[in-house]
Amino acid sequence: VLRELKSDFGADAARLDLWARGWIAEAFTALEVMVEKHGGGFCFGDAPGLADCCLIPQIFSAQRFGVDLRPYPALRAVNAACDEHPAFVRAHPIHQPDADGGES
Repeated sequence: VLRELKSDFGADAARLDLWARGWIAEAFTALEVMVEKHGGGFCFGDAPGLADCCLIPQIFSAQRFGVDLRPYPALRAVNAACDEHPAFVRAHPIHQPDADGGES
């Protein structure tokens, strides 16, 4: 999507970052309410599930684009729980062989 915004609409890096931050924040605002209500350490209970597998890459992207995560304490708590879970640690983008400066 970012490539298309750049090539089709001439968006520069600042506009791309602004666009990404806006959509991430909108999604996180909605998800925060659900996780506050249904979470139990992870997004929807006391064990990781598909929602957690989808959230963690989005948290990574949010950090990449400079999204302020302070308004999302429930999502930050899930992220912290996943940071401690061995499967999430192994799957983290920085541990992938094709990551910039990543480990193999």
